[in-house]
Amino acid sequence: MSRNFFKVGAAAAAVMALTAACAQTSDSGDSGDNTSGGDDSSAIAVGTTDKVSSLDPAGSYDNGSFVVMNQVYPFLLNTVPGAEDMTPTPDIAESADFTEPTEYTVKLKEGLTFANGNELTSSDVKFTFDRQIAINDPNGPASLLGSLDSIETPDDLTVVFHLKAANDQTFPQVLTSPVGPIVDEDVFPADEILSDEEIVKGEPFAGQYTITDYKLNELTAFAPFDDYNGSLGEVANSGVTLKYYKDSNNMKLDIQKNAIDVAYRSLSATDIEDLSGSDNVDVVEGPGGEIRYIVFNFNTMPYGADTDDADPAKSQAVREAVASLVDRDAIATNVYKDTYSPLYSYIPEGLDGATDDFKEKYGDGEGGPSLDEATTILEDAGVETPVNLALQYSPEHYGPSSGDEYAAVKNQLEEGGLFTVDLQSTEWVQYSKDRVADVYPAYQLGWFPDYSDPDNFLTPFFTENNFLGNHYENDEVIDLINDQVAEPDHDARLGILEQIQDKVSDDISTLPLLQGKQIAVVGTDVDGLELDASFKLRVSTLSK
Repeated sequence: MSRNFFKVGAAAAAVMALTAACAQTSDSGDSGDNTSGGDDSSAIAVGTTDKVSSLDPAGSYDNGSFVVMNQVYPFLLNTVPGAEDMTPTPDIAESADFTEPTEYTVKLKEGLTFANGNELTSSDVKFTFDRQIAINDPNGPASLLGSLDSIETPDDLTVVFHLKAANDQTFPQVLTSPVGPIVDEDVFPADEILSDEEIVKGEPFAGQYTITDYKLNELTAFAPFDDYNGSLGEVANSGVTLKYYKDSNNMKLDIQKNAIDVAYRSLSATDIEDLSGSDNVDVVEGPGGEIRYIVFNFNTMPYGADTDDADPAKSQAVREAVASLVDRDAIATNVYKDTYSPLYSYIPEGLDGATDDFKEKYGDGEGGPSLDEATTILEDAGVETPVNLALQYSPEHYGPSSGDEYAAVKNQLEEGGLFTVDLQSTEWVQYSKDRVADVYPAYQLGWFPDYSDPDNFLTPFFTENNFLGNHYENDEVIDLINDQVAEPDHDARLGILEQIQDKVSDDISTLPLLQGKQIAVVGTDVDGLELDASFKLRVSTLSK
């Protein structure tokens, strides 16, 4: 491919900034040229507390589901594990290029098939993306396709994406994201989500693996797919079992005694510290990108649009007061033992465009909390105190320390008497449904980026029909987000990114709290774990 294949500008710079911290276990070899699977002794067991909400790419937008999708579904473009350059390259595509400023043309490889024997053609590709937009599931990733206008398929191997904006700097990255898995149009319905059981039965897989056994949030068993014809190469093991833990303590015990080979998302900070001193496991760190934040539902939060005492100014004051009371540094140090760091912007540190808006605008103006500032904000808006705030979190999805994290937030908000916090928790499968049904006035979310570009911390949150579904909409912000996507000049794009964050930090649609590293624990006989700036777990590189 030519060097101007993507014209990614600032995106490439952001990727390089993060890949400098790329981590891998020893003796992994060239991850782009893996050896083929061996005998049963090379099978790998991976443990996680992340839960699957749906195996249908149109019905989920969470890390637990995407980990499975990454192994079994084909992508037009992908990033090679452990590569120094995280620029997307063709996977099942033969080539991909901007043939016009608003036309992105993909040529598929010949002879592609799904594991069920069905041919994989341009018709499946068009069906995939048209289906995402048509279903637009509230828990799905369709918001990532905001720049897509239409798709045409001149022949079985050619797909032409017509884009709304010229020179879209992010579209190639979008094709590697949770909206990008290509599905079999003969298995999936066009207008509704398919159950996990029907997906596994239909074998619509054309990635590096197929699924041979599946029990929802108990285990997923992967076997190598011999007919995979993509850029990631052959797998380095004979198969992988993904085991799901409800309790991270049990996962810690299993990795400690080598009952599993890899523990990935999420052990507590105390467990990681303890395991760092063990002789039979290694703790592996990768570049940061994960963020933690609080979402405000603009309809149901105190003084929200659908409440009996709706008042936009008072609702704004409540959000500003919360922003002035949280102590990020205390949470990062006391709860997470500095495996997370304070986050004061929407774009995390390490990516182009990161700012310190929340450090400067709220609290003591230097990143710390201020009771006096919060008190003044509420008094000036005429808000009666204490404000009753219902705050929700998920006890297992974001790791066992979530309870301590939100207990700390509750204490910080209640200290001084400005808030009374009703803190509740719900398990993830139900939580993911409730949060988009306006059940939670304020709630915990985390974000594990789809790709290494600052846009991925803006478009999914603040554009129309975003996945938050929190009823926040600012037309000026939406216009600026569209502008930065199409801006090829690096410095000009940075300026737009800063404007976006300035405006959203005034509105406080979400409240950034923490930024974390990628961390996994592996047995000392395990090679090939890649924690890089693609932020994707690839089990195909694992061997022992």
